[in-house]
Amino acid sequence: MDETMAPLVDFETYEANAVNIGTQQRSSDMMKFIQEVRDDGLYLIDLTKTDERIRVITKFINQYEPEEIVVTSARQYGQRPARMFAESIGAKSLVGRFIPGTFTNPRLPSFYEPRVLIVTDPAADQQAVREAVGSGVPIVAICDANNNLRNVDLALPANNKGRRSLALLYWLLSREVLKQRGQTTDETWAEQNNIDDWESTF
Repeated sequence: MDETMAPLVDFETYEANAVNIGTQQRSSDMMKFIQEVRDDGLYLIDLTKTDERIRVITKFINQYEPEEIVVTSARQYGQRPARMFAESIGAKSLVGRFIPGTFTNPRLPSFYEPRVLIVTDPAADQQAVREAVGSGVPIVAICDANNNLRNVDLALPANNKGRRSLALLYWLLSREVLKQRGQTTDETWAEQNNIDDWESTF
C-alpha cells in the first residue's frame, strides 16, 4: 500500500475485530498474504494487504450494475453481514444453503445469472464457486490462511470465520462501494450504520 495513503480504518480496528487472525494451517496460495506465525501456531494475515485488496475489490465491483452482483455465505457468521452488504449496495444475497443449479439450471425457480460472485469462504461456498466457474463468472472471495485460490479471481485475505471480522469486512466493503458511487461519506456511513448491527446474532 502507498505509505501516503491512510488505511480505510486504523489497523487497531482491524486487529480488535480479529481480521488478521488466520488458521493454524496455511495453503501455499496464501503465503504471500501472511505476515507471521504466532507462538500458538496461528498464521497472521498482513493487514496492509487486506486494506489494499478492499480498495481493489471495490473498484472491480463498481464495474458492474448492482443487480448483476451476487453474494453468498454458507458460513453462519457471514450470513447477516453478507445480506446487509447486498441490501446496502443493491446486490442479491444467497445465504445459507446454496441450492445446486441456481446458476446453471434455468428450470429452477431460484435460477439467477450473476455477472460477478462474491463469496464469504471459497471452501464453504464451493457449490456456488463451482457453478460460477462453469459459467465463466468472476469470483471475489474472502480468503483465510488455509484457503486454496484455484478458482478465485480476486482474493480478500482476512479471517473469514470470525463473527466480528466478517461484520467489519462487509461493513467496509459496503461503505467503500457506496463512497465510490458518490452515495455516502465515511461520516454519514458511520452515523447510519452501527457496525455492531452487522454482526450475526447466533
